[in-house]
Amino acid sequence: MEGENKVILHGTRFSPLVKRVELALRLKGVAFEFVEEDLKNKSPELLKHNPVYKQVPVLVHNGKAIAETPIILEYIDENWKNNSPHLLPQDPYKRAKVRFWATFIQQELFQNMKTAITTDGEVQEKALKELEKVGLLEEGMKEFFPDGNPSISSETVGILDIVFFTCFGSHKVEEEVLGIKIIDPEKTPLLFSWVTAINQVPLMKEFTPPHDKLVGFLKNMRANALKSSATN
Repeated sequence: MEGENKVILHGTRFSPLVKRVELALRLKGVAFEFVEEDLKNKSPELLKHNPVYKQVPVLVHNGKAIAETPIILEYIDENWKNNSPHLLPQDPYKRAKVRFWATFIQQELFQNMKTAITTDGEVQEKALKELEKVGLLEEGMKEFFPDGNPSISSETVGILDIVFFTCFGSHKVEEEVLGIKIIDPEKTPLLFSWVTAINQVPLMKEFTPPHDKLVGFLKNMRANALKSSATN
């Protein structure tokens, strides 16, 4: 039937959450239309498809909308289950562990990274302190990579890899902007090996902006956030 696989992704180009959905679709080989949204002037379509949160990303499949990144990722994996790679493990226990650590990365690390970049003073100091929880992630990943040598390919990338990549794939940029070390090859060797392996996957390389361009973007985002905070 014509249009039975029409997929539209509403998002913004620099959103890590949108990037997660883009990566999942590309990895699964799903053709889609990307609709660039202006979050300062949200389109009627975005408000129609996500009336609760009014945020991106939103995936529209054959006219049916799915919102919230974790839900979208699982929908993609289930709906195109015959397409490799499988983004979630088949084993219920392993699937639960992936969900746990993906949530941990998002809530405990990604959110604090964002706060550290967009604030200063005590708020920033607290966020930077929270980023030390990368040590907990280092320990947790030993269950996933018991030999300490992560091996990632286009056929084995999963949701946990995608979430980690969109948080720390450009860790050197974030470290330069913040003036700290986050993924340290000595303190967190497993995470360092993991992010290095992920960054070697061709599609991940394609999704990584040039270092200087991303540094400029984050510095500009930080300057705008601090300026806005000072005027409020």
